[in-house]
Amino acid sequence: MSDQNVQAQGEQPMATAPAQDPAANEAHGAKPAGGAADFAPASAEDADWQEQVAKLSAKNAELADQFLRSQAEMQNVRRRAEDDISKARKFAIESFAESLLPVCDSLEAGLAHQGGTPEQIREGAEATLRQLKAALERNKVLEINPAAGAKFDPHQHQAISVVPADQEANTVVTVLQKGYSIAERVLRPALVTVAAAR
Repeated sequence: MSDQNVQAQGEQPMATAPAQDPAANEAHGAKPAGGAADFAPASAEDADWQEQVAKLSAKNAELADQFLRSQAEMQNVRRRAEDDISKARKFAIESFAESLLPVCDSLEAGLAHQGGTPEQIREGAEATLRQLKAALERNKVLEINPAAGAKFDPHQHQAISVVPADQEANTVVTVLQKGYSIAERVLRPALVTVAAAR
């Protein structure tokens, strides 16, 4: 065989791939490569994600606004409370001082009066004392004046001495000086003597 025949037999023509029919591919369920449909699910997912981000951002802004309003309200409440406390401290004694003014007036009137008898002076002093006690009571300043035989109370009484007495031990014998309390708080304990144990 000649070299030309061998070459002719060795060289086979290359098979050409048949052209793909889009209609046939669609009939078999295949989708064209690179189409817009490939990105449709991703686009829907992105839209949903962006919607969620927008909702969260709006909610975050709402909560931040509420927080700022709450902080401002708390500052206003604290400022008002501080003002009330300051005013209370400044004017707490105002009512008490006002109730003492009539007592001061009575004392001045008694001192200005000349030629009074001892009985008149005593009556004037007693009237002034009643005014003073009434002013103290109106401001919740009460006497601590235990009766003889009352149980000794270390919270309200201060024992000056223990004395023999014909009464139960650890009871008040005499009151040497009255005590006073204000709003159930002891200002000054009563000074007392206490009965000794038999």
